[in-house]
Amino acid sequence: MKKLIIHGGRRLKGEVTIGGAKNSTVALIPASILADTPVKFDSVPQILDVNNLQIILQSMNVTSEFAHGELSIDPTQIEEAELPSTAIKSLRASYYFMGSLLGRFHRATVTFPGGDNIGPRPIDQHVKGFVALGAEVEYDEDTVRISAPNGLHGTRIFLDMVSVGATINIILAAVRAKGQTILENAAKEPEIIDLATFLNNMGAKIRGAGTDTIRIDGVDKLEAHNTHTIIPDRIEAGTYLAMAAAQGDGVLVKNVIPEHLDAYIAKMEEAGVSLQINEDSIFVPRTDMLKPIKIKTAPFPGFATDLQQPITPMLTKASGESIIQETIYPERTRHIPELRKFGMDIESLTHGLIAIRPSSDFHGSTVAAAEIRAGASLMIAALMADGITTVKNADHILRGYDRLVWKITNLNGDIQIIEED
Repeated sequence: MKKLIIHGGRRLKGEVTIGGAKNSTVALIPASILADTPVKFDSVPQILDVNNLQIILQSMNVTSEFAHGELSIDPTQIEEAELPSTAIKSLRASYYFMGSLLGRFHRATVTFPGGDNIGPRPIDQHVKGFVALGAEVEYDEDTVRISAPNGLHGTRIFLDMVSVGATINIILAAVRAKGQTILENAAKEPEIIDLATFLNNMGAKIRGAGTDTIRIDGVDKLEAHNTHTIIPDRIEAGTYLAMAAAQGDGVLVKNVIPEHLDAYIAKMEEAGVSLQINEDSIFVPRTDMLKPIKIKTAPFPGFATDLQQPITPMLTKASGESIIQETIYPERTRHIPELRKFGMDIESLTHGLIAIRPSSDFHGSTVAAAEIRAGASLMIAALMADGITTVKNADHILRGYDRLVWKITNLNGDIQIIEED
């Protein structure tokens, strides 16, 4: 594990360019093995999750090259093989190989995926979709075995709850199934549209991505004819917006699709941040006083659960108590005791409620990142605090934030990565 050393108290200013969406990337890479030709992506974020996914590809004799934001993948010599459990357990999105392997080979054996510990995230909706498509599913301790000896066939599937992961996995399995699949109560996230765009450009027939009903007509082959550009990361963008409002002297956040952040932007403006929104960038002026707000996380297009932690330190500057209600993962509160070590007056209440009260004069501390977005909130708090902060378990943060040290250094932040003792 690595750790971040941050000398806080410096005002941030300048420009930062947002990378490609992590949550698109971790679905697109497994999707690439459905192709009958090599595929190429650009705007790929330089994050640990990409490295781990490349390791998984290599285990199946799928070659990949990643440099300067461009990722080339050649699945034409793919072989069925046992996937490396270490890489699988390091990121939850590895479960997308269940859908893509099922679509490619009509069978998949995957170690139960790991990732961030933010509370229960069962795969029952994924399994429901696979079974409806004609697969049989068995569990062997921490391994999931899926097979469709008679092939996959289109059907109607209604998700009992909105699930991004299940929506993506069912698309991956259904895209080469026989007949039409209708997926209802589907998730609407921009990353799902990005995946559908990639697959459609290779010959898939997916309609309705971004709505709650997606129709997938199965095809026999998928061939890439151009490079797919990954959409900007709305969670990374939101993190820098909050960082700039909390500790900035004027920061321009570039490569943003503002429409992907409508709910988040509305709450920042409600809090008193005078954002200047352009076509593909947002300027955050210096903000010295904020108003308290109430936030309730919800599936897209609501306020993203991944942004409740990054915005939390910023809300300590408000003139009264702010309340966050975490409805997606009520246990996603492991950043709170760590933020209190800086001197922030933050409290975890019952049923996913978080209270953030006015506080100031923060001091550096030694804290630990429990997961990606918790780590982002600690990083923002460290930049706000006087003195030196050590953020342990920084690998969690590096899993999700592209060229983190380089970007913050260019904003006048003092941050470095070192290996833990």
